[in-house]
Amino acid sequence: MSVVGQALVGMELVDLQAALGQAEPSFRGRQIYDAIYRRRVTDLTAISNLPKNLRARLAEEFPLGVPQVEQRYDSVDGTRRYLLRLSDGKTVETVWMPEGERSTICISSQIGCPVDCKFCLTALMGLERGLSAGEIVGQVLRIAAENNLAANPGRVNVVMMGQGEPLLNLPNVIKATRLLTDPAGIAIPTRRITLSTSGIIPKIEELGREPVRPKLAVSLNASTEEQRRELMPITRKYHLKDLIEACRAYPLRPWEKLTFEYVLLGGVNDTDADARRVVRLLARLNAKVNLIALNPGPGIPFETPGAARVASFQAIVKGSMPCFVRKPRGLDVYAACGQLKRMESKEKTHLGLGRGVASPSTNPMTHFTASRYMAWMSGRSHTSSRWPNVE
Repeated sequence: MSVVGQALVGMELVDLQAALGQAEPSFRGRQIYDAIYRRRVTDLTAISNLPKNLRARLAEEFPLGVPQVEQRYDSVDGTRRYLLRLSDGKTVETVWMPEGERSTICISSQIGCPVDCKFCLTALMGLERGLSAGEIVGQVLRIAAENNLAANPGRVNVVMMGQGEPLLNLPNVIKATRLLTDPAGIAIPTRRITLSTSGIIPKIEELGREPVRPKLAVSLNASTEEQRRELMPITRKYHLKDLIEACRAYPLRPWEKLTFEYVLLGGVNDTDADARRVVRLLARLNAKVNLIALNPGPGIPFETPGAARVASFQAIVKGSMPCFVRKPRGLDVYAACGQLKRMESKEKTHLGLGRGVASPSTNPMTHFTASRYMAWMSGRSHTSSRWPNVE
């Protein structure tokens, strides 16, 4: 089958050599691979070590495939939310979070999401389609180019925590991971790439058999089967007990821990009793817990718990295993966890932000401006200085 017209980004070395055909020596494929992934060229005609006629052929027959920036929204904390346009005109969101000398790129694996978690804005979109391996990798290449990250890929974290359920697009996610981690290409260390799942049990087992794979984070968000079924309807198919057993059987690498993410919803799943049940659920697992105080949005029927409640929950869990609180990033531009829904920055008014100052005992997102809330959270002793907690 002809590959003419297929984007070059997303092709592995063997794919590139096959696309060129027998008319070109195999080392030409290696030169193109190096130019795209290591040197990150943006113009195929500028690959100077290729013959002029081959450069012209590439430009005519193969699009590069890096998505274009449709919109960029800059947060007061330095976070940037990008709306990226793909080759078919559809758009997807990607977030860049700088933190000192390192940075994190939060990428999407699908356009929208089919999982329907009740506390997530992305779920309101439904699913449009999965992303190709090239569209997944292309997000990283575009954000790296926009923010001059090429010099030190070892200081870049990639988290597959944007739009979509990565395990429902596993073949493309795994191929993208191979491309992102290849030392001859983009060269991001495997331990700096994390995949977050709602708990697709058969796919967790499949992921564990892959020789090159991201770290695994499981979105837990509840301390009982009944509670999780209400918050995450996928639990009706993949039960909490079976999910924990799949995590227990997951083949961790020597340097690796499982991460469990827990979105705290005020008055719903954030009690001390919930925290104690979480400890019992995760007992005998080599795991850590990341707590996320709900990032609110229009259409989400839950409230963000106060800082004291978050601190109490963390203290209980931390008594048994590592437990961090994610520092919120990009709240004022809808870039925070669970907020990716192509929201215009001006729509933050629907959150009720900017109505004066509240005491820490009240729901902070109801009254604080985004900048005040971030400053307030950054000053809490229980709040991690890093977002997300990726080692």
